Amino acid sequence: MVGIRPFRPGDEEALYEVCLRTGDDGQDATALYDDPRLLGGVFVGPYLRFSPELAWVYADEADVARAYVLGVADTRAFESVLDESWWPELRARHPLDALPANPHDREVVELIHAPERRPDELVAAYPAHLHIDLAPEVQGGGRGGAMLRTLLDALAAAGAPGVHLGVARRNERAIGFYEHLGFAPSEAGSTRDELVMVRTL
Repeated sequence: MVGIRPFRPGDEEALYEVCLRTGDDGQDATALYDDPRLLGGVFVGPYLRFSPELAWVYADEADVARAYVLGVADTRAFESVLDESWWPELRARHPLDALPANPHDREVVELIHAPERRPDELVAAYPAHLHIDLAPEVQGGGRGGAMLRTLLDALAAAGAPGVHLGVARRNERAIGFYEHLGFAPSEAGSTRDELVMVRTL
């Protein structure tokens, strides 16, 4: 079936690939990483395991997932679960005393050992967060907007009053996409390179 459907077991490898193919601020990061599963281990895998009810994919004619939208309704609770049940396994697999020579791989391994934490004032008002990525061949045509609205409706139904996300400041196309869907920039959590955007639900 072509179109948006809920995530289901068996989609994982395809979604890790989508993450890698969009992992350079929306561009293909395949050539940048020696370990092709590193990015997915941070930005896809934990959502599929611990928040699968808030995961949707866009599938092609062969029912292969070519895009995803992933979310959690409670960021702080999700962080606690990952601290206990996700990061320890990845840290054992990628120890700090054996950091990769590749700077891109090394940056992700360091993130695994020191995961990002959004500031309290941001999470208090916008406790949910999300990630969305579409492979180049399925970008356009309103697919991303439809996927994002599907998740936003589900987050609202779950009782989340607001949602936040992070986007590279240089990714002007993505920023415009989010603004079109009602997101606004937030000073809380934003850095020189990353813009945090928020939306009430």
